[in-house]
Amino acid sequence: MNPRQLAALAAFACVAALPAHAGQSFDAIKAKGFVQCAVNTGLAGFSFADSSGKWTGLDVDLCKAIAAAMFGDAEKVKFTPTTAQQRFVALQSGEVDVITRNATQTLLRDTSLGFNFAGINFYDGQGFMVPTKSGIKSAKELGGATICVQPGTTTELNLADYFRRNKMTFKPVLIEKLDELLQAFAAGRCDSYTTDASGLAAARAGQLSGKGDYTILPERISKEPLGPMVRHGDDQWLDLVKYVLDGMIEAEELGITQANVDEMAKSDDPVIKRFLGVTPGYGKAVGVDEKWMYNVIKQVGNYGESFERNVGTKTPLKLERGQNALWTNGGLMYAIPFR
Repeated sequence: MNPRQLAALAAFACVAALPAHAGQSFDAIKAKGFVQCAVNTGLAGFSFADSSGKWTGLDVDLCKAIAAAMFGDAEKVKFTPTTAQQRFVALQSGEVDVITRNATQTLLRDTSLGFNFAGINFYDGQGFMVPTKSGIKSAKELGGATICVQPGTTTELNLADYFRRNKMTFKPVLIEKLDELLQAFAAGRCDSYTTDASGLAAARAGQLSGKGDYTILPERISKEPLGPMVRHGDDQWLDLVKYVLDGMIEAEELGITQANVDEMAKSDDPVIKRFLGVTPGYGKAVGVDEKWMYNVIKQVGNYGESFERNVGTKTPLKLERGQNALWTNGGLMYAIPFR
């Protein structure tokens, strides 16, 4: 081994010997006693506040799960509704601790905005919705159309790329606030509305309900891996957010649910005992109580429960699991191993 290799090995040994410690974000969140999450201003099934101000949705559940892991209480959360343009500024400025609203993970967002992605909680793809009475059956029929789209999104870029690639023209109608954009679409200012397919289903079941019949066209023109984001610079906070999401997915694979988690905690299976904190180790590794995943599942549920409760086939959105099924069921949901 040459001197350079010996020096590198010695440096690695010194770093490995250092004790794990919390970072600035982790410490600050723990000290204030709640998690501040950026959510959508109102997207049915993902993040939506009712008339009493109670927030529900797949992304809301993730925020609550993070709080359950950190504080043992899923209600120790505060929500900041943000538009597509506001969400990144809110995270960069420290106004929020984590983005748990529908946000696409991309190379440039990772490298130029100073964010870390903490996993994917919904695999999606961009689509188009039109009034059923238009008779339009395919996105290839939208040449020359006016298209409603939110600015500052990957949706806007994908839209331009799709029409250019297919040698078609279009006129964008750019409106930042979702409610105002959907009002414009319902009023006929746009021939089509484009966003992630889940967002189209949410709008049709929510804000557009009772305002006419709408058809979601079959094409998906992009990959939209949606998931939580945190600021660069605090790996322990990143680890916690990432492994809470992975833990919800892992719990579904292990068959651990809100209803049976107490019984499962009595299991002799060493994998389940470690996962639920009966055998210690995982909690210490991420800087929280050993019962962190027990608290997540008991108070929020596993990933499958959250999906079905908020966006599944028995909800107004009526979404199939599809790509968001477990890998064992033909989907893409695959947790990093807990060991």
